Amino acid sequence: MQKSLGQTFSVSGIGLHLGVEATVTLKPSPANTGRYFVRVDLPGAPSIPAQIQSVGQTVLSTELSANDAQVKTVEHLLAALIGSKVDNACIEINGPEVPLLDGSAQIWLENIEKAGIVEQSTTAATEAIVVTEPIWVRKGDAFVAALPNLEGTRFSYGIDFPYQVIGNQWFSWSIEKDDFSQLIAPARTFGFADQIEQLRQNGLVKGGSLDNALVCDQDKWLNPPLRFDNEPVRHKLLDLLGDISLLGRLPKAHIIAYKASHQLHLELVREILKRIESP
Repeated sequence: MQKSLGQTFSVSGIGLHLGVEATVTLKPSPANTGRYFVRVDLPGAPSIPAQIQSVGQTVLSTELSANDAQVKTVEHLLAALIGSKVDNACIEINGPEVPLLDGSAQIWLENIEKAGIVEQSTTAATEAIVVTEPIWVRKGDAFVAALPNLEGTRFSYGIDFPYQVIGNQWFSWSIEKDDFSQLIAPARTFGFADQIEQLRQNGLVKGGSLDNALVCDQDKWLNPPLRFDNEPVRHKLLDLLGDISLLGRLPKAHIIAYKASHQLHLELVREILKRIESP
C-alpha cells in the first residue's frame, strides 16, 4: 500500500547555502502523486517533482529545478520522507532552499511522526525496482554501486578524510531491518573550519553555523559532543538515502558508496533508470 501524511504541518528555518529563511508546509497528497515541491512564493506556484529528471546543480547539496523554479538542499527532508516510507507528499515552500534546521533529518522526522502516516487505498502503480546485476559509477577512487540484494534495500557508506577526528569510517543500514529514527535521522551535516571562508566567497554555506553543522579542524571538533562516534559517515548515508529517493521508490539492492558526492549518488540513480528502461 502507498502511504501519505495523516495531516498538514509546517516548519521554518534558515537554508544552509543561501542563508534565507523559508517555511515548509507538508501536506497529504493522493496516491500516485509522489513527493513534490511547490514554490508558493512564485507566480503560479510552480511544481517541482522530487524525481531525478528535476535535478539541477549538485555542489555540496542537491537542487531540483522544473517549470522555471528551483529548490535547493532537498536531501535531508527527502531522506526523512523515504525513511518514513511516505510515498506521496505535497511540500509547499515559500523560498528557494529547504531549511537546514539542526543539520540532520531528526526535526523533519519528529514532525512526520506527529502528523501520522496513513495507508492509501491504491497499491503502488509501478513495479518494484529490482537490481539484477552490479551497476557501478566511479570517479577516481570514489564510487557508488548497486548490487543485487533480493532481501530488500541496504546502504553501506565509507568515507576517508585527511582530518584526524574523522579519518576512515564505514556504516551499513537496512531500511527493512534497522531503525531510521535512531540510527540515521539524528546524524548532522559536517564541515571543515579551514574551508568555510572559501565556501562563503563562492556563495555557499551562508546559513551554516555551529548550531546547525558539526565543524572540525585537524585535531578536534569545535562544537562537541557528537551524537555518534561515526556521525559523519551516518550523515553521508542520510544524504545518499535522500538522493536515491529521486528514483521514486527504493530499489531492491545493496547500495555501496565510498568517498562519494551528490553528483555520484545521482549518476547511480540515472544508471539504474537506464537499466530499467533498456534491460
